[in-house]
Amino acid sequence: MPDSNTLAQQISALFAEKMHLQVPSLDTDLINTGLVDSLMFVGFLAQLEQEFGIQLSLQDLELDRFRTVTRIAAFVATKVQNGTRVLPR
Repeated sequence: MPDSNTLAQQISALFAEKMHLQVPSLDTDLINTGLVDSLMFVGFLAQLEQEFGIQLSLQDLELDRFRTVTRIAAFVATKVQNGTRVLPR
């Protein structure tokens, strides 16, 4: 399993490549700054599931988990570590 720093870099690249969004820093609040709106958030969640082979439930969608790239990376690492991955497509 990649460490949180590697995951953070991958997530930042995912924003850039798939969402066409350059995140200023790994600790930028994506929501409070307005960088990510609700429509982009939904699209990002789909990309996150596909890229990392995880499945998100409604209980996972606590907004604070998705405020920064650093927090998203920690969340993804936990999902992967807990074995909540789905089979690759």
